[in-house]
Amino acid sequence: MTPNASSTAVAGLPVVPPVARRPRRRALVLAAVLVLAALLPVLVPNPFYLAVANLVLINAAVAVSLTLLIGTTGQLSLGHAAFFATGAYLSAHLSAARGWSVLLALPCAVLGSTLLAWAVGRLFLKLSGYYLAVATLGIGLLLGIVLRNEQQFSGGPDGMSVGPLEIGRHVLSGDAAWYWLLLVVLALVVGGALNLMRSPAGRALRALHDAEIAATTMGVDVRSYKVRIFVLSGAIAGLMGALYAHYAGFITPASASFVHSVQFLMMAVIGGIGSIGGAVLGAAIVTLLPNLLAGAAEYETLVVGGGLFAAVLFMPRGIVPTLRDRWRARRAGARA
Repeated sequence: MTPNASSTAVAGLPVVPPVARRPRRRALVLAAVLVLAALLPVLVPNPFYLAVANLVLINAAVAVSLTLLIGTTGQLSLGHAAFFATGAYLSAHLSAARGWSVLLALPCAVLGSTLLAWAVGRLFLKLSGYYLAVATLGIGLLLGIVLRNEQQFSGGPDGMSVGPLEIGRHVLSGDAAWYWLLLVVLALVVGGALNLMRSPAGRALRALHDAEIAATTMGVDVRSYKVRIFVLSGAIAGLMGALYAHYAGFITPASASFVHSVQFLMMAVIGGIGSIGGAVLGAAIVTLLPNLLAGAAEYETLVVGGGLFAAVLFMPRGIVPTLRDRWRARRAGARA
């Protein structure tokens, strides 16, 4: 027994190893961040800032779903906006055109996105790398064509109006109310993603990313795991698409566009592939930049492209993993 351990034992206090303290510290940090985020509507009641914050929360959840997909199995999707748009349009059509209750239309929309992700996964997950990226890109382009031409379903190129989110007799309205709902949804998505990454299934998924052949040799069902994480990612994107439709009150085929998919991918890449916190940070950066550059719209594309180039060049692993590695290296140097 070391002197420190013996003195602690004499004092009658339990000895907590450093490894056990880390999850506790992370939980405290996450709880503090969540409390501060929940106070934002009170501290900053401006409707414009709350509307931007709501877009950040929606995009962050989709970015987390894409990070789960790319950061674990290494599958690159360039058509993730297709699942987002599927959830949005299904919920909008069922509630507006069919007269369904939103509480019934919303889960049906998520189910539709889930089924689409399952079908795409079963068809294309034999592919990998650029081939899979091109295949998912084709799905997004095909869905965009359908949405622009099927006016009875989608309203055509002009889009369609979407009813508000009704919970019983209460209609959810106001940016502050939506902010708290979306914050809870994002917290559940982030919490679920972190638990998944720490679970045996998460370790199996990371094994697929690092060494697929070795994982197969060890008995990991590669195809099954790939389809499952693809379906989970598509379901989360569909849920956020449905919520976005009811929040915005209007939806257009642009939600399924290639540009929208690239924006989701930028959020995951800038923050750090495989980092849940990085996905949230990347979503905040990509969403906030156009609003910060509203007074210089002609330079928006240049600044966003330059920022992405700089992030990839100087932080190839993303912002959060790079900063985390530098912090650990500095602490290790200080201890030495």
